[in-house]
Amino acid sequence: MLILTPPARRLPSLPPVFSLSHQIKRYRTSHSRFSPASSPPLCFAPLSHSLLDRPVQSYISRSSDPYLNLSIEHHLLQKTAPESAVLFLYVNRPCVVVGRNQNPWTEVNLALLKDFRAEGAIGDGDGDGRGERIGLDLVRRRSGGGTVFHDFGNVNWTVISPSAKFTRDKHAEMVVRALRRVGVERARVNERHDIVVDLGERKTGWMNDTHSTPWMGGETRKVGGSAYKLTRGRALHHGTALLGSGNLGRIKEVLTAPGKGLIESKGVESVSSPVANVGIGNKQFMREVGGEFGKLYGQVETKEVGEEWLEDQGLRKGWEELKSLDWTYCQTPRFKISNESVRSANTRLPLLTMEAKGGCVENLHIKHREDAEGFALDLKDESSKHKIHEIQDWGRMLSMWEEASGKGLQHDHRSELGSWIESMLPARL
Repeated sequence: MLILTPPARRLPSLPPVFSLSHQIKRYRTSHSRFSPASSPPLCFAPLSHSLLDRPVQSYISRSSDPYLNLSIEHHLLQKTAPESAVLFLYVNRPCVVVGRNQNPWTEVNLALLKDFRAEGAIGDGDGDGRGERIGLDLVRRRSGGGTVFHDFGNVNWTVISPSAKFTRDKHAEMVVRALRRVGVERARVNERHDIVVDLGERKTGWMNDTHSTPWMGGETRKVGGSAYKLTRGRALHHGTALLGSGNLGRIKEVLTAPGKGLIESKGVESVSSPVANVGIGNKQFMREVGGEFGKLYGQVETKEVGEEWLEDQGLRKGWEELKSLDWTYCQTPRFKISNESVRSANTRLPLLTMEAKGGCVENLHIKHREDAEGFALDLKDESSKHKIHEIQDWGRMLSMWEEASGKGLQHDHRSELGSWIESMLPARL
């Protein structure tokens, strides 16, 4: 997971590109948000079988819709020729993207999503730092990996290739070579297949190796993460590149879920890392990555894609599914939440154990004291299932469950328990 926190201090040995104050000055005078209209002309590409059958393919999206871009990405995985190599580059509007097998209640502070003030990429807007209150999309992608934050200062790159020729480092190494070509010599691929920059003092001479730099041995900052999806014969490597986010340092609270540590989940947990902006423009990054992709697979004309691909019914169906709340929340792996570890600080709080499957409450057990009998409910039956993201009021839901069990809690105890559940599993999503 990219926990976006700026470096705590400026290290004397760092080149200016890693100074946040330098980045702000630079990006306020050099617009970093990708805009095809201001870029060199690209070839417009309506979706066709002949287009997807080419041995080498390269695409840039003109859309910032994360649901559309992820749907195009998935369509390319499914429909491109089995032996083809495909590059897809895009920039999303501000959003949080969780992995296919993750639990949003343990990865994201969902209560903050609706009221998030996004500043966009450094240099966007009038530079007053106030930003626009636009909220954040929460998106569940179809590939694995951890939770990431996207905005206009973050470029997403995807390479799809035959699985027989795929390794988890191959295309991260490609991106490191692109970064080094524009002067980011401290970039390398680490043991987790992520892209990091080394912040230490120079200790050795130059090493022509994408997994090491002369500055290794000190602190690092993550500038790019990876996610993968492998199918029969095809491999997708999705990566992020944090180039010039104006939200750096403000995202940690969004990616820190109140329920983390209290929810026991079978899903994949993100690994937190300190990160930094690379400090180059989106268009420059895209150009260099395209060049390195061409060296690997052969040069090819880049095609521009966008909303017109929704004319394909299969792609549109996938796009609509990604936008649905059922896909976002009901694909959550089984999890259990308990307040036993926090009751010592509030003895009035009834003891709760609740299990959920497919984003629905499956069973729960509530009692006021350890020595009390309490009540339990089995909610596996379809007629009694409740989707967590559709629950509007946890206090009212507790009352309904008490009535169903024939037992109940005192009003103030029910109110406290409802408030606690609300803080862990926010209602009114």
